[in-house]
Amino acid sequence: MSLWVDKYRPSTLSQLDYHQDVSKRLEALASSGDFPHLLVYGPSGAGKKTRVLVLLRELFGAGVEKMKIDVRTFQLNSRKLEFNVVSSPYHLEITPSDLGNNDRVVIQDLLKEVAQTEQVDFSGKHRFKVVVINEAESLSRDAQAALRRTMEKYSKNIRLVLISNTTSNIIAPIRSRTLLIRIASPHVDDIVGVLDTLCTKQQVSIADDRTEVLQRIALQSKRNLRRALLLVEALAMQNETLTKSTPMIELDWESVIKRLARDIYKDRTVSRISQCRTVCYELISHCIPPRIILKTLAFELLHLVQHTKQQEAIIETAAVFDERLSLGTKSIYHLEGFIAKSMVVIETL
Repeated sequence: MSLWVDKYRPSTLSQLDYHQDVSKRLEALASSGDFPHLLVYGPSGAGKKTRVLVLLRELFGAGVEKMKIDVRTFQLNSRKLEFNVVSSPYHLEITPSDLGNNDRVVIQDLLKEVAQTEQVDFSGKHRFKVVVINEAESLSRDAQAALRRTMEKYSKNIRLVLISNTTSNIIAPIRSRTLLIRIASPHVDDIVGVLDTLCTKQQVSIADDRTEVLQRIALQSKRNLRRALLLVEALAMQNETLTKSTPMIELDWESVIKRLARDIYKDRTVSRISQCRTVCYELISHCIPPRIILKTLAFELLHLVQHTKQQEAIIETAAVFDERLSLGTKSIYHLEGFIAKSMVVIETL
């Protein structure tokens, strides 16, 4: 039994429900003889990965769906690093950022190995192999430099598809060597249309105004289609019939951050900073990314403060500490620094 988000994932470009202009562009790329390196970027839940997978299917056919997971071992000095690689006969899918600052090893060794091997399937449409790199914005500078050299040297046998939430952390030489494709968040009406189709197929009972109920779910998901699909499935499992008054499910970590923001706003003391540090440690230990914690906390504080100067200062502070998070390694220091600075802003402005 699979989740609805996987069960109803489109497998062809014609099945995609929104961003038809992007779909036509991808179709033109697949049919052209010259397929470039790609950098597909956009917010979480916009449909980047889905579009990349259907593009690969257009390029190579149904063979790309015959995937397996291999565990590769890389030697780093006296240590051995284990790394998961999802592969088909035509492509590889990797997430080098899982190895942190050791991601350069994967880029250098694995990609070099793949790039030096020519395709032996002479009946195939294309003679190159595609490597999909997830979370490209989290790659270290060394890994990105190694990636750039691979793109230059082995472009005959390999094509790279980088999937990223933002382009700001991607070095300019890589951006200039790739075709950038932006996948924006779907509009609320687009999400409602997808949810309506899914609920019809799954025979989900919806009372009251069907569109209004689905709009509540779309707004609760913050235009994240993946989250909306998971939310409607969870609600359907908990309730026989969905109505306008059906309580929405709030994620535990979001509730914790909302409570944290209220505590920061009400009690701006040294002891409170210490308590906030403990909460941040707890969130990080439950695998909530520090940048997501910072972003969510900043927006919650913006809802609480009243004055425009305070809001501007919090946004500026969040931007500073977001940059420090990407440059540093001890995220707790920067989260604590943002909390302390926000307290100063609320107290003095």
